[in-house]
Amino acid sequence: MSKQLTNEYVSELLTKEFGEAVLTVENPYGLLTVEISPSKIHEVISWLKSHTELAVSYLTNLGTVHYPESTGREIAVVYHLHSLVNNFRIRLKAFLPIENPEIKSIVDLYAGANWMERETYDFYGVQFIGHPNLVRILNEDSMDYFPMRKEYHLEDATREDKDDRFFGR
Repeated sequence: MSKQLTNEYVSELLTKEFGEAVLTVENPYGLLTVEISPSKIHEVISWLKSHTELAVSYLTNLGTVHYPESTGREIAVVYHLHSLVNNFRIRLKAFLPIENPEIKSIVDLYAGANWMERETYDFYGVQFIGHPNLVRILNEDSMDYFPMRKEYHLEDATREDKDDRFFGR
């Protein structure tokens, strides 16, 4: 039977091992959420996976969020990982600048990251360094923009065919 892991214990192990690369630790709704320096994210995930006690062997999800108001930290790459033997989940975040959203690929650690990284590139423009085939996966190859970035107005403000009274505005 495996030991019951706590958020405090895992965050202490991470901080002891990676020091200043661990930028923040939070527990929203009981989910351990750790912000990691982008230059160390691959190393941290590799360590979590290979650590005999933690055994974080499953990548649940990899996604991105665009925060246009956070200068220098506009793109957040978010990793949800799971230790099946310990029934423990952890969320890691790495923030990137919009001008150069680059981070090391984790396809070498989790094969399932392949399509998730391609989708993240396709919609947000994140460059995953070392990815074996980083090309668009859902959108057309000729697109010269990344549609999930919050860079465009949701609707045309000059439209006259809509009555805002019906839309709660």
